[in-house]
Amino acid sequence: MSQHQTATLAAERITLAHRHFTVARDLSVQLPGGRVTAIVGPNGCGKSTLLNGLARIHTPDAGCVLLDGKDIHRLPSKEVARKLALLPQDNQAPEGLTVSDLVRFGRQPHQGWMKQWSEEDQHAFDSAIAAADVQDLAHRALDTLSGGQRQRAWIAMAVAQQTPLLLLDEPTSALDLGHQIEVFELIRALSHHGKTIAMVVHDLPTACRYADHMVAMKEGSIIREGAPADIVSPELVKTLYGVDCELIQDPATGSPLLVNVRRCR
Repeated sequence: MSQHQTATLAAERITLAHRHFTVARDLSVQLPGGRVTAIVGPNGCGKSTLLNGLARIHTPDAGCVLLDGKDIHRLPSKEVARKLALLPQDNQAPEGLTVSDLVRFGRQPHQGWMKQWSEEDQHAFDSAIAAADVQDLAHRALDTLSGGQRQRAWIAMAVAQQTPLLLLDEPTSALDLGHQIEVFELIRALSHHGKTIAMVVHDLPTACRYADHMVAMKEGSIIREGAPADIVSPELVKTLYGVDCELIQDPATGSPLLVNVRRCR
C-alpha cells in the first residue's frame, strides 16, 4: 500500500490497563487524515499507552479501536501492517543486523509467498534511506551505531513500510538538535504527501510547531483536543505541567511559543 492511499484510525471509548491497574479510561479520539497529531502531557499520563492501544499492541479492556471502520483486533496482521506502521520507544534488533537489512524488513508486509523483491520495493527502500539520511550507514551493523543513528535507521524502516498511517513514540528522544529538526521536518513532509501521523511528543513547544492537531492528556484522560493555536493556553500548560508561562506567537510559523516559563508560586 502506498502512502498516497488513505486509512482511518479511531478509538471509541477505550479503557487501557496494565495488569490490574487502569492507566487510561474512556478515551475517544480520531486521527485527522493527512495531518500530524501530537499526543502531549506529563510523564505517566498515558500517552504511550494510548499510542500502543491505537497500534494494536495493547488490547483495550473496554471499547474498540477502528481501522477503516473495522475492529483492529479482528483484522489479519498482514492487513494491519500494510496500513499502519509503529515506531515504539524501545526497539530491539538481532545482533549484527545492518541498517540495510532493517530497512528492507520494512517491506515485509508487501511481500508474498512467491513475490520477488520488486522495483517498487527498491524505490521504497531508496526513498526511505534518503529521507532518514542514513545512506552512509546502510552497511553498518546497528549495534555499532550511536543512539541517534540507530533511531534514524528505525525511522527509515517505518518509512519504507509505506503505510498511510504512521505512529511514533517520542521519535526524537535519542537525537541531537539538528537531527531532531530533520526528523520533525520529515514527519511534516510525509503528512503533506497524505500520510496520517500520530506521535507522542515530550516537548510541548515542539508539538506546537510541528503538529496540526493536538491531544492533551492528564492522569489517563484526554482533557483538551484541537489545533495547537486553539487549545494551548497558560491555563492548559499549568494544568498539564504545573508551571506558569506566557504565550506569544512564533513569528515564523504562527504557532504558540512558551516564554517566561517558571515554577508556580
